[in-house]
This record gives sequence, structure tokens and C-alpha cells, in this order.
Amino acid sequence: MNTRFRLLVVDDEEDLCDILRFNLENEGYDVDVANSAEEALKLDLTQYNLLLLDVMMGEISGFRMARILKESKNTQNIPIIFLTARDTENDAVTGFTLGADDYISKPFSLREVIMRVKAVLRRTATKEETTGRYISFKGLRINMNLKEVEVDGAPLQLTKTEFELLRLFLENEGRVFSRAEILRKVWHDDAEVLDRTIDVNITRLRKKLGAYGKYIATRQGYGYYFETNQKE
Repeated sequence: MNTRFRLLVVDDEEDLCDILRFNLENEGYDVDVANSAEEALKLDLTQYNLLLLDVMMGEISGFRMARILKESKNTQNIPIIFLTARDTENDAVTGFTLGADDYISKPFSLREVIMRVKAVLRRTATKEETTGRYISFKGLRINMNLKEVEVDGAPLQLTKTEFELLRLFLENEGRVFSRAEILRKVWHDDAEVLDRTIDVNITRLRKKLGAYGKYIATRQGYGYYFETNQKE
């Protein structure tokens, strides 16, 4: 997993998106862009540490998109900064009522945006240290600090070994791990652990994950990995 902050800019002004991406990437952030709320909602939004969200867009406004995010347990805690040309007190109140972390009126200076982004990330990162760092895939969610797992909002009871296996695979999506690597990373080279023990634990983990168990795939002759491109 990339330890740098990952941001998503959602705005129907393509030039503005490009300018924001260029300048924010120069500050060391990983930045993606979407030119509509519809496009943004097709992404796995749980991977982002902050959304910069335009208010006035097409069919789905920034305010409506924020409501959608706040209604989902998986996305309700993602920080949002609204970007808007509508500089009215009512709009600002609406934005903060929806749970926005900041509200920037257009036209704005890039320096101002960067300072606001840093301030929001500083606040939310501090909060995250106590509530948890999350790794998510669709409805599968790991709270790294609390060592808790949820599947579609329901808590899932895993053993410590099962938790560490799931963590290893989710943190390294698409990477194939041999049994020797899994032994080293999860069992810390316990000489008494056999290949069969690794296989049994992975089989049990798959079963507990239900519909998500199929994403722990086997590469014959090589090992196991988390495959996100499974056909539905």
C-alpha cells in the first residue's frame, strides 16, 4: 500500500482538474481526477484520503454526491473539501451541514488550496490514528488499528493468523506470495508450520469471507494472491 496521501478531484472543468492535479502532485500527493460525480461514484472511493468536490456539476451535484457518501458506512468518514463558484452563506452552511471539512470559493489561489488541503489532512490523519487506518475492497474493510474486519457492514470474527493473512493479501493486491513468503511474513519462519497448515488456514479464511473468499486466488505452482479482477 502506498503510504502517501491519495486525493480525488471531482470537477467538470477539465483544465482546472489538470491544474489542481499538477500542483498537488508537486506537493507529494497521489492525485486522480473525475469530471463528474457519476464518474467518481464508479471508483473505489475508500482508497482516497480526501475528496475535492465541485458543487455545481451535471445531474448529480457535489452536495448530492456528498449525501450519497455520508449515507454509506464505507465512505462516510472520507474528508471532503467543496470547491464552488457559488459564494453564498447558505451554500457554505449547506456544505458544512453535509459534513464537509472545508469550503473554498472560486476563483481561488493554488496556494490557498494547498494550505487548506494540508490543514484538513493534518486534522483527519490525527483522528485516524485513534479511530483506525483502513484497508478496503468493496464491502470488505479492515481496521488496522483495532484489528477488526467487516464484511458488508457486519463484523467478522477472524483468528490472529487469519487476520494477518487477509492483511497481507489486501495490502499487496495482485502480488503472488509463495508458501515460503507467507510463512516468513505471517508465521515469522516458525519451523513447525507445514505447507499444509498454510493451505488449511487460507481455506478457512476463504470460507469465512463468504462471497469475498473467491478473491483469494491460487496461482498453480507459485502461491496465493488477492485478485481484484474476478468476473462477477
